[in-house]
Amino acid sequence: MAFHVFVHRSGKSVIRRIAVLLALVLALGACDRDAPLFVVKAVAAGVPSLAPFFDENQGLGRDAQVTAQTAHGGLQQGDTPGLYGGSKQPTICDVGRLKEFLTDPANDRKAQAWAAALSMTTDEIPAYLDRLTPVLLRHDTLVLNHDYKKEKAVPFNALLQAGIAILVDEGGLPAVKCSCGNPLRPFDGDTTRIKVEFDDRNEEWKGYEKASVVAVRPAPRKVERLALVDVDEPDRGINRPVGTTGERDTTFDTRERRAVPDLAGATFGQASRRLADKGLAVAFDGGGLPPDDARVTASDPPAGTELRFGEYVMLSVAGGTSEGSSDGTTTTPPGPGPSSPTTQGPSSSTPSTSGPGSSGPGSSGPGSSGPGSSGPGSSDPSTPGPTSGPPSSTPASPVAPSSDPPPSTKTPTSSSPPPPVTSAPPETTSAPPPSSAPVTSSAPPPVTTVPATTPPATGTSPADGPAASTSA
Repeated sequence: MAFHVFVHRSGKSVIRRIAVLLALVLALGACDRDAPLFVVKAVAAGVPSLAPFFDENQGLGRDAQVTAQTAHGGLQQGDTPGLYGGSKQPTICDVGRLKEFLTDPANDRKAQAWAAALSMTTDEIPAYLDRLTPVLLRHDTLVLNHDYKKEKAVPFNALLQAGIAILVDEGGLPAVKCSCGNPLRPFDGDTTRIKVEFDDRNEEWKGYEKASVVAVRPAPRKVERLALVDVDEPDRGINRPVGTTGERDTTFDTRERRAVPDLAGATFGQASRRLADKGLAVAFDGGGLPPDDARVTASDPPAGTELRFGEYVMLSVAGGTSEGSSDGTTTTPPGPGPSSPTTQGPSSSTPSTSGPGSSGPGSSGPGSSGPGSSGPGSSDPSTPGPTSGPPSSTPASPVAPSSDPPPSTKTPTSSSPPPPVTSAPPETTSAPPPSSAPVTSSAPPPVTTVPATTPPATGTSPADGPAASTSA
């Protein structure tokens, strides 16, 4: 009876412990799932910064009232058609005044902090500003913003409301917030794991949706012109050359239909460029951009479908930089497309024009020294065996000479008995080369695909004699 009570109590204790552990695991999982990885400060349109580089009362830039557009996916490439907006008023950002301010010796400390935030020197500021282009945000956009505090640029993650005027660089990346001159860098984080903090000055704006925020990644090529949408007249498109402020704008009709090109077999980088030239946006599944060299297998909608300007085309990709992968999407933001080495083309040794060359950082790419280059007819430096002997009598050398066991390569010459090979031609009695022609004369005929697993020492078996004569 006492033993029964003890077992009963022990069972209850074990169950209680398991329940406590289960609850703890669930609680930790819930905390990890709900805990934000990136705290983001909301920056509303038209609200002055508390720590600006440039006095906002000077009229350096002017925001607009724009309703945020819904984007397909959190990441967008800098050359995506319709990613940014424009206006008939080209003076949304006075680049000339910002240049004068940052090159004025009286503002040297601010210029040094401003240049350090963008990883440049103060001497490079004028040429850098000449390459920037003013646009208006059409999406609530995540960036790495910078305040000017204690003569330094202090970075913080920020969500800029749609309608804020910014300057973008040649890759289509946000570079400067126009109204205050604060430098901007790309947001380097997961767009789905953010916690946006609103305050009394930057209250949650109408139309804000956490699922609709975007972060911009560099375009796979140097952008020559930006395809914008007029924020006041959405049916009016604006082609703005990079480095201009609106004086060279040309317009087009965004309602004009354009056909989806045939993209099957193209790389993701090629497909995104072709879609951008057509005025169509790229959509994809996954948490990050696919590799630039991933092959497009299909598009949705299919080729030939007519869409309006800026509409999305979903691409299905496979492969990429990691050979043998069936899924081209990655969770880490690819770097810019042109940084991929020669990944397109099946086996050509000539590097593609879009890559830096065949001596890229990846050693597993399809170069001349990659795996599989030592096929039949190629000399493998790992086979130091002599060239004498009867290599011409071997029908096909296996492709894996390195798997031959080296200890037994020199024994068959003395242990091979002459009786089994009396009816065979004389060349069958000589020992094959140690590693370049493995055991083709002593391998049994029914198993011709595995000569490498039977070393030449097996020639001592009497049953191999007739087989050798028939194979000869």
